[in-house]
This record gives sequence, structure tokens and C-alpha cells, in this order.
Amino acid sequence: MKLLGEILVESFGLQEDTIAEALELQAEKGGRVGEILVQQKRLSEDDLLHARSIQCGLELKPRLPSVSDSFFTDRVPIGFLKKFKMMPVATPDESYIALAEPLDFQQLDDLQRVLHWEGIKTCLAPHDEIFIAINTAYDKSSQGAADQVLQDIDEDDPEAILSEIEETADLLDDTSDAPVIKLVNLMLSQAVRDNASDIHIEPFKDRVKIRKRVDGILYDMFSPPKHVQAKLVSRVKIMAKMDIAERRLPQDGRIEIRIADKNIDLRVSSLPTAFGERVVMRLLDKSNVLLSLEDLGMSRRDLDILLKLIKAPYGIILVTGPTGSGKTTSLYSALSILNRSDVNIITVEDPIEYQINGISQMQVNAKIDLTFANGLRTIVRQDPDIILVGEIRDMETAEMAIQAALTGHLVFSTLHTNDAASAVTRLIDMGVEPFLVSSSVNAIMAQRLVRRICPHCREPYTASKEYLEKLGLPAEFEDAVLYRGRGCAECLHTGYQGRLGIYELMILSDRIKNLILTTSDAGQIKREAMADPDVPMMTLRQDGLQKVLDGLTTLEEVFRVT
Repeated sequence: MKLLGEILVESFGLQEDTIAEALELQAEKGGRVGEILVQQKRLSEDDLLHARSIQCGLELKPRLPSVSDSFFTDRVPIGFLKKFKMMPVATPDESYIALAEPLDFQQLDDLQRVLHWEGIKTCLAPHDEIFIAINTAYDKSSQGAADQVLQDIDEDDPEAILSEIEETADLLDDTSDAPVIKLVNLMLSQAVRDNASDIHIEPFKDRVKIRKRVDGILYDMFSPPKHVQAKLVSRVKIMAKMDIAERRLPQDGRIEIRIADKNIDLRVSSLPTAFGERVVMRLLDKSNVLLSLEDLGMSRRDLDILLKLIKAPYGIILVTGPTGSGKTTSLYSALSILNRSDVNIITVEDPIEYQINGISQMQVNAKIDLTFANGLRTIVRQDPDIILVGEIRDMETAEMAIQAALTGHLVFSTLHTNDAASAVTRLIDMGVEPFLVSSSVNAIMAQRLVRRICPHCREPYTASKEYLEKLGLPAEFEDAVLYRGRGCAECLHTGYQGRLGIYELMILSDRIKNLILTTSDAGQIKREAMADPDVPMMTLRQDGLQKVLDGLTTLEEVFRVT
């Protein structure tokens, strides 16, 4: 077998002295020559993989198929495949074992023997591809287990729920036999697989309902028998380190788990109802990278305006909308643009949803009287340039935010109102003087989330004239080619996959500021903003309809949320 260094010099144009340097480093610190060269950016990962395939004489598979037979999941432990980085692949066209480490001969023989695949072809594949394929296969095999688990759930299982789960363990690796634990693991892994944002456990008189929220819509998952309710809720409460003896008061908790290649943070909330405790879990995927402002779905015009606004030296930028409309995501995206080493950014949030490197984030804690207002009072003494206040809930927080803006800080915050103009009315209702609103607020952005048409089953259609007239839509829609999702396996047959934002950006120009001094009527402020000669405001519905014409979402979605 040729040495890797020789192949890299002959076929990939590396210099011999570069290889010699890497060998010296290897002798000093250990490791592998190829990986050292990749770390030094002398060689790409793809080229290293290619060179190793030449060295071992194995066919290279840079991508593994997303659809493969998972026949092996009940015969081979997931831990074995992950440890030795192997993956059996069986498609209608070919079968082979994908390897990341070709020198594990003994383990490869063991796997071939267990599968009765002696002499089967082996191929080389990247580590990441193998891990994703392993997780997908074992996740799929757990789907069929749902009915079996519900059948297994039995009364005589009192101790099972008290068996603790290893916090950082992968739930797909958990081999517990207790049916309630299986049900909870299954519920969580299915919700993560379907990109659900919430799981609801809802008790009724004679049954329990488990539902998941995907892209803003609730779907049924399981309906286990009523006698499982207490064990199911207790299991979740144990994982969230909540008091399982206290069933009369609402409680909050938190769970950190790993499912496949994702680290998931769950915020758990329990509420006593007439038929037992209702539990809601909010799922936050910590491995999700923050979206850039460009990816949120903002129109080019609004995006350019917003990018100028967030670079202002001082003032308040408010984002408004109901719970779960993506306000925090938009603010984090803006902060990540401003996050530089020469800027001091401090946030006070409830709760901290994503941790961002380089930004100091503080969590509100009502138990010790650390409110938004008290937190903000302290932050101002920490010499910040930019402040994020999670939410303006009361007069005290509003006044503190305004004082911070008037003394040279850029302040971002959120408010629960239906549209941009109503935010002004809300602040004045709280007791803030109109002249303070007009002198401190730079812009208000309202937003909603609409479901994005599934790219896999998107199809064009033309809406009927009667339907368009009923919705009161302009003439431009009559001949327009609109799009909708037909429904496929990729989108759970809903026709939608993922979400995007629709926005209403109101700049507080001099005209609007003068108007605020005379009236707090939201309707009048909105009309004035839409008629602004410099930057006329586009309403949420107008922005939504533009996204319908662009083929991104449907009329039904826009009318559902606006």
C-alpha cells in the first residue's frame, strides 16, 4: 500500500517539504498526517478523502443515499456502527458497506457475518455522511414502534418511570424496556424528526392526547390510554427536574437531550386542569445556526432599509407580533450582524433562546426580582453600545428603554401588538408621553410567519375569478400563475415545508412623529405611514400577497395570519 504522503505529492500537487513539516508535527503531537494538512488548510477534506480512496483501492461515495433499507436496525446496535463508523447501504440498485475507517478489518468482518453479507463490496464515505445515514435509519425504525409501545403500556409498571435517563445520552441509543420511557423517547424523536416546535400532552376525561406543532399548525401524534397519563407526565417532570409530588400548581422546567445529530433544549411547562396536568414542551434545536436577515424572507427594499436602521448610533427599534411569530429570531439575526469585537452588546431576555458568542446575555428571574426593568437598570451601568430587551411589558421597562435610547444607546425590543402602528398606541396606553415615543423610536417592524410551499411537490394553478373576487384581491391576480403544494411524503402530505416571514416596516419619519404628538389613533398613523412620499409602508397583507405572486406561499396562508 502506497504511503498517503506519496499519493498527495503525485496526484494532488503538494510539495514534499509540506508533507515533511506535517510528519514532524505528527511526531511531536500525534494525530494523522492527512488531518494535520486539512487543519493547516494545505489540503481540502474532499481531496484527503479522495487520496485515501486511492490508497485503499476503495470506491469513493461522497454522498450516501437518503432512502435505504433499514433491515439491519434490529440486528446491529447503533452504538457499534457509530463507534466504528460503518453503515450498511441497501438500495434497489446496489448494496455495500460504507466505511470512514477502512483499517478496522476485524469489525468489518463481524458486521458482514451478522448481516450474512460475507464478501460484500465496501466503499469509502465521509464521517458526517455515515453518521447522518445511521441516525436516519434508526430514527425510521423507531417510527414503526409507536403502535407496539402503546400496546405494551401496562398498569404493572410503577417503577419504570423513575429510571433516570443520562442527560447527554442520545435518545436513539436508549434501550430502556419500560413502555412509558419508550413512549416519551418516541414522542421526542418523532417531534424532532418532523421539525416540530412544540409538543402538547393534553388530558381529557377518558383519554390523553399528544399533539405536535409543525410550521405553526397542531397535528395529532398519539392517543395513549387514560391510565398512562400520570406516568407519562411524571416521566417528563423527572426529566425536567420538576417536583412530581406537586400537581396543583403550574411549574416550569428544562430538559437538554441529544437526538441523532441534534442537541435539543426543551422548555417544559405544566398546568393543572380539571382532568390532570397539561404539559407543553417547546423544542429549541441548539445545533440550528442562526438565520441571516436575508434568509428570513424580507423583501429587498425592507431589508436594505433595516440594514441602515440597525447601524444607527442610538434610538429604539421595536419588533411586534404575537407569540411564536419569529420576533426573537429577527432580533438575533440583526444582532449577529452588529456583533463585532469593538462593540459591547448586552441583552436581558426571558428566556435566553440561543447563546451567541461575543454577546453578554442575562436571564430574567422573577423569583429574585430580576425583572426586565431591574436588569435594564443594571445593563446601562455596564457601558453597552447596543442593548436588547426581550420584551417591553410595563411602563417601567418602557421608560428605562427610552432613557437608554435618549442617552446614546441603540435599543432593540419586542412588543405584543397586531401591527406596527398599534405599537405606538400601546406605548402611550402604558403611560409613556407621546413626545418621548416620537423622539426615541426609530422604526417599528410587525411580522408574522407563513408556511412555505413544499419545494418537492409545488405545482402551478390559476385561481378562479369568483374566488379572487370573494377575497377582494386586485386585478393583477386574475391572470397570475399561483402555486400550491400537492402534498408528498417530504412535507407530511400538507403541501408546506418550513416557514418564512412577512413584514410591515414603519419608519418614524418627521411626518409620523408630528402626527404622534397630536394623536395615538393606530388607524390614522397607519394611513399616514402608507402614504409616506419617501418610504411608503407595505402592510403585512401586501407583503404576503407579493410573496404569493413570487410563488413562495399560498393565498390561504396569507389570509390565515393577516
